[in-house]
Amino acid sequence: MAARRAAVIVLRAVLEQPDEAPQVDVLLADATADLDDRDRGLARAIVTASLRRLGSIQHLLAQLMERGYPRKCGPLEAILVTAAAQILFMDTPDHAAVDTAINLARADRNAAPFAGLANAVLRNVVARKDEVAGYDPLDIDTPRWLAARWRAAWGEPQARAIAAALRQEPGVDVSVRGPAGPWTEKLDGVALPLAPAAAATQTIRLRTTRGIEALPGYAEGAWWVQDAAAALPARLLGVQPGEQVADLCAAPGGKTAQLLAAGGKVAAFDRSPARMDRLAANMRRLGFAPERHVVNLATVAPEKIRGGPYDAVLLDAPCSATGTIRRHPDVAWTKRPGDIASLADLQARLLDCAAALLKPGGRLVYSTCSLEPEEGEQQIARFLERHPQMQRLPVIAAELPGLREAINAAGEVRTFPSMLPDAEARMAGLDGFFAARLQRKN
Repeated sequence: MAARRAAVIVLRAVLEQPDEAPQVDVLLADATADLDDRDRGLARAIVTASLRRLGSIQHLLAQLMERGYPRKCGPLEAILVTAAAQILFMDTPDHAAVDTAINLARADRNAAPFAGLANAVLRNVVARKDEVAGYDPLDIDTPRWLAARWRAAWGEPQARAIAAALRQEPGVDVSVRGPAGPWTEKLDGVALPLAPAAAATQTIRLRTTRGIEALPGYAEGAWWVQDAAAALPARLLGVQPGEQVADLCAAPGGKTAQLLAAGGKVAAFDRSPARMDRLAANMRRLGFAPERHVVNLATVAPEKIRGGPYDAVLLDAPCSATGTIRRHPDVAWTKRPGDIASLADLQARLLDCAAALLKPGGRLVYSTCSLEPEEGEQQIARFLERHPQMQRLPVIAAELPGLREAINAAGEVRTFPSMLPDAEARMAGLDGFFAARLQRKN
């Protein structure tokens, strides 16, 4: 019962304080600190399933609880949601999910008076589980404000394709140094055709569900976990051996590793000492030693930043992360419409700083893992209005051999979670990303 109790603790924090709760990974780490690996994995699986299908679960529970939740019922909502997730979307036997939920309710003094209610509701969930398959991904499982944004930005068909893709559990992608061929068999994976054959790194999607750290090459630093879309911006920078490169907002270091693998002399920047420590640990495993600078680039004048000017700058900016909901379903329920504008303002300041760090003729790649145009296409349009000394350096089809449809008319890259279809859901899709390549005029 410990894993399910931990899942209830995490989900309660997200449901009751979505604007203030720490990231789910942080909540899970705290709630499962005393559990073994098996229970820790189960707790994560329950929380992820609960959040990925939270719209469906709440829709069904609302029908079964017409009066809503009782006042002062403690963790009752989180208990019912996590139990429903197990009944509807996991392999947990129905009776086990119901019985455990009742025991969790009885163990809490505020929820205990409603243990009978919980029992009745969950038995009705079991009886009506088949109807959930007909729930609409966009109208039921997507927050209304996000659904409205995606319809307005991308049209009804694409919005529906995004929402359907976000229901699927993603696979694991890794970036490997050099040709992918030798590693596909070792890692039981498939090479994704997302880079020219001569690229310094390639992406492999794993079939295996084995633990990452037990796989061949992990301890030797031959590869690192990195979503296929997240690997695109560093490749698009086109770093040549010996070039001076700045990786802004660099932690946890996947893109830094790509730039180093390409032969760049890389300076990694991040505002967070803790995140920079994580980057340093990742670099040690991979055998890399970039320069590291802890600095808030949004508030420091560019002339006061150590190093530079640079041949190439990568800015993977902080964003709403709506393109990563497949992997981080809490994003859909913890972000708010107002976050987009504040993040776009931060991105603009970081872009201005990035441009100031470039040499004449230098290249800049700006990217976000957001599906929102204000953080992508519109951001770049405004940037070019502010900086007439900068110009687009369009991405061409040969750079994305298996994803040409992601290149827009301006030569920017826009990926959607519904791209890279595959008969096996876990082997399909990628994060939603935006990337634009720019150049300072000579």
